[in-house]
Amino acid sequence: MSNNDYINGEGFVMRSKEEESAETYQESQQQESQQQEPVKERSYSSYYINQEPARSYSNADYNKENQKPPKKELPPKSKKFIKKAVSLVASAAVFGCVAGGAFIGVNKASDYIFYDETKENATTSSQAEEKKVVTTTTSANTSTTVTDITNVVKNVMPSVVSITSKATETTQNFFGQAYQYETEGSGSGIIVGQSDTELLIATNNHVVEGSDELTVYFINEDTASAKIKGTDSSMDLAVIAVDLSSLSGETLGEINVATLGDSDALQVGEPAIAIGNALGYGQSVTTGVISALNRQVNEGEEDEDSEGFIQTDAAINPGNSGGALLNMQGQVIGINSMKISSGGYSEATVEGMGYAIPISVAKPIIDELMNKVTRDKVDENQMGYLGIRGATIGDEMHEVYNMPYGIFVSEVVPGSAAEQAGLLSGDVIVKFDGTKIGTYEELQQQLQYYAAGETIELQVERPMNGVYEEQTITITLGNRSQMSN
Repeated sequence: MSNNDYINGEGFVMRSKEEESAETYQESQQQESQQQEPVKERSYSSYYINQEPARSYSNADYNKENQKPPKKELPPKSKKFIKKAVSLVASAAVFGCVAGGAFIGVNKASDYIFYDETKENATTSSQAEEKKVVTTTTSANTSTTVTDITNVVKNVMPSVVSITSKATETTQNFFGQAYQYETEGSGSGIIVGQSDTELLIATNNHVVEGSDELTVYFINEDTASAKIKGTDSSMDLAVIAVDLSSLSGETLGEINVATLGDSDALQVGEPAIAIGNALGYGQSVTTGVISALNRQVNEGEEDEDSEGFIQTDAAINPGNSGGALLNMQGQVIGINSMKISSGGYSEATVEGMGYAIPISVAKPIIDELMNKVTRDKVDENQMGYLGIRGATIGDEMHEVYNMPYGIFVSEVVPGSAAEQAGLLSGDVIVKFDGTKIGTYEELQQQLQYYAAGETIELQVERPMNGVYEEQTITITLGNRSQMSN
């Protein structure tokens, strides 16, 4: 305790008035210093960078600029106090720098350990803006253009018909007894020609195959009976004929013959329109694009010379078979044939994969079928017979034994029309009266339209010296009595 200190009556040490004056003066000097030099905020990393570089002065400039009024002398104890204060402030500044550096280091380490994708994306976006990275141009216009096909449909719809077929199926019950029942199916067709007596309609073979009765529905809902004129099972094509005399003048005035286009000129991605009797409900229209060309689709037995199909995502459902696939000019570019699925061709479990027969492939076959003689089924007791036993050559026999597709003649009945015509066991029948056939059932169906005594031509493949050679055999059909004997 200095001589200037004294103790009051309550035991506290009191300072002298001189010391209190010195302390008050020191505080006022510090406040003036803080007001004259405001502290600038800076980060640790920029602390030394933001220091102003030292400037050099001449003695004259220095004397001129640094002439200041003389400082007031402080008491010795005040000077000592100021030194301690300055030392304390310097220690605090050093501590602040060290703490700031540690804080920044911890942040950097946490950024490395705890990866912040948002920061990185923000930084990347900022850098991209600074570098002006070239990007794709996105239009704000999200409107779509819908093509109006009403005129196309209006012009083509009169040339598309609906077809209903009735057939008789034979099956066996649990006890092995055979019984028959009637079935009904629906499909579509395209009016492709007109003669002096007949209206000719192209469709799929599977729409009319095995039918006992065919009914055609026109655009005005008028109906007429039709007959099978010719079929090609390998390409799933058929032509049916309607007698013009059975049609009213109103119907003849409303229907049109379709215009056939060129499927060889198609391009993937161009629009496509499908018209057909979907699900048997009547004519309906669906749209899409050409998804692919020359698609090979195997359905059971495959013909080695078969052409590829047109694939489209226009909806093709059961009943559309035989209908028209059109381009934007209203020309027929394909005949709708099937819809593929994971469970088979009849199950609609796969979307957007419909198939059509290219019209450029179908046209020569249709022309040939249109020029055939229209036939009616004959009575069973008048039906002609060949006099053979045979079997269908499927994929396995074709691949293993290199046999052509057709009907393998396993036996020729002695004394039959086949034996008299020179048909041999081992021959393979591929055409009957100019119609290509692939199964034994198809051969039996063709015979239903021919009476005993008619002369036809059979085209067969005969094995000679290890290879099959084509032979044409002329045969006069026999009757059932020959078969019985």
